[in-house]
Amino acid sequence: MYLSRFLSLHALWVTVSSMMQHYPSVWGHYDVCKTQIYTEEGKVWDYMACQPEARDMIKYVKVTLDPPDITCGDPPETFCAMGNPYMCNNECDASTQELAHPPELMFDLEGRHPSTFWQSTTWKDYPKPLHVNITLSWNKTIELTDNIVITFESGRPDQMILEKSLDYGRTWQPYQYYATDCLDAFHMDPKSVRDLSQHTVLEIICTEEYSTGYMTNSKIIHFEIKDRFAFFAGPRLRNMASLYGQLDTTKKLRDFFTITDLRIRLLRPATGEIYVDEQHLARYFYAISDIRVYGR
Repeated sequence: MYLSRFLSLHALWVTVSSMMQHYPSVWGHYDVCKTQIYTEEGKVWDYMACQPEARDMIKYVKVTLDPPDITCGDPPETFCAMGNPYMCNNECDASTQELAHPPELMFDLEGRHPSTFWQSTTWKDYPKPLHVNITLSWNKTIELTDNIVITFESGRPDQMILEKSLDYGRTWQPYQYYATDCLDAFHMDPKSVRDLSQHTVLEIICTEEYSTGYMTNSKIIHFEIKDRFAFFAGPRLRNMASLYGQLDTTKKLRDFFTITDLRIRLLRPATGEIYVDEQHLARYFYAISDIRVYGR
């Protein structure tokens, strides 16, 4: 009986070993799929790299705010309408559902009226900086497949840094800097992704494109994944095989589009002007209605 078991296990090992010889090693971190094809030798298995389907990763996110008491409403406070310091009859109250703005409202379904959003306390402690860190954690490795999109209910911040981690939040690297004045805020010349190339795609830039103040049609901030993909896959992303080949053979490039955590560092709220109006500090705060992260 033991000999029979040994022979069965040996036969299984031979079969598995034979199959593994056909697995290409060049696809690295991608899963291996197989399909049956017909050749002159008959029906055989054809192995190929395959991709899990991209999905909305916000469904699986855990969010942490620092400082933890930065969300408005405890105690209740009033704030002014963006762009109008004299309309200060809006209220944030964490004890009342209709007036509360907790962090989970950054991730709920949009399209409602009125819109739902997370909101910070106002800049009542000016000139002390109003700093907020919003950390998004997944406890797994994610390969980004589309632009990261952050929609602000208030004006887009005057200064912000988007950071990433590849080791579950132990260390962080900048992804992109955002400012109304990059030179003044971060000592960097302003650039856009259009200024990059296939050879400089990993460059960390500061952009002024997404930092205007109170314009109602200017609430969105992007981190442009697809524009960077286009350097390898073409402007319409038709040559994805070229992109996957580059990702697989260039670890630095693959790591650039891979995350375990994201951190949004809000450093200065939208002011819409050079100077802060100290008489109306209730007009300055952060408010985010939506965050979108797609990957696999």
